[in-house]
Amino acid sequence: MRIGVFLVAAGFPGVGPERSLRTALDYGIAAEDAGFDDVFVAEHHFMRYGTCPSALTFAAALAGRTRRIGVGTAVTVLSTAHPVAVAEQAAMLDVLTGGRFTLGVGRGGPWVDLEVFGTGMEGLSHRAFAEALDVLVAWGSQEAVAYDGEFHRFREVPVVPRGRAPMLVGCTGPDTVRLAAERGLPILLGMHADDAEKAAMVRAHGGRAGHVSVLLAQVAESRAAGVGLLRRTMPTWLGPGMAGYVRFDGAEAAMRDPVAYTDHLTGIHPIGPAAYCADRILESGRATGVERFLLFVEAGGPDHTMANIKALGSSVLPLLRAGSTAR
Repeated sequence: MRIGVFLVAAGFPGVGPERSLRTALDYGIAAEDAGFDDVFVAEHHFMRYGTCPSALTFAAALAGRTRRIGVGTAVTVLSTAHPVAVAEQAAMLDVLTGGRFTLGVGRGGPWVDLEVFGTGMEGLSHRAFAEALDVLVAWGSQEAVAYDGEFHRFREVPVVPRGRAPMLVGCTGPDTVRLAAERGLPILLGMHADDAEKAAMVRAHGGRAGHVSVLLAQVAESRAAGVGLLRRTMPTWLGPGMAGYVRFDGAEAAMRDPVAYTDHLTGIHPIGPAAYCADRILESGRATGVERFLLFVEAGGPDHTMANIKALGSSVLPLLRAGSTAR
């Protein structure tokens, strides 16, 4: 089992985005000190839900401040980026980190990002995403690449540098799972889905190796104390944060109710004493067949996140590695 940390550089009330980013970098460094295997970071544009606009840049900065831990993107959004530019940066990070980098990619959503970056709704289509995946796969497996598709056309060019960063595909539905499976790419499963949903996506994919699941994790004296903390902190972040999702087409964006979403997440994730958290993660692994997890650690807000990372590292990781079954 491989256990990492998942960061969004969350913009909690009263904390500017610049501070959120600097603090998230500190969290990544602390995760290495705490014994985690990986740190992955999310990418968002023009909002406080997540304040990191380039997961690749953040991964590079974190790689330069660490020595052992794996770094990755969860995810780099392909609807707003040219796949060759992404592939070149991923290859460079693979070379410069000595193989510590993993590229997670996703399709993105119908947000104003598509207007700002000039890709439009066509750039969000499954056809465009499938083509971008094909370019990335070719770039990671060939010495030279040419492409003649609907969205990308270019003559043969050499692949320089020739990095081989592993890839993950962020999936929220069957169409994306199918695209990943057709290309032999493992999938990244978000924390909004419960074990049954994740297990169904793993079955639909058909392959079992390399999939990654994101879980919200919070260590507390009791499950009630942990849930109570997150019910106080998460809506203050989720409400203003999710309001940053502005649709490209001008329609009103349908957003989750922050309190209801908090209740959903606290109901399905490992929150409570260390032994409970460890057993819940192990149960999730058995239910889904996934052996690699990323733990979202920021839900308690900036006053609690660093302590949460240290507690997970000191009290939960040893239990996971021992296969804990005792609460």
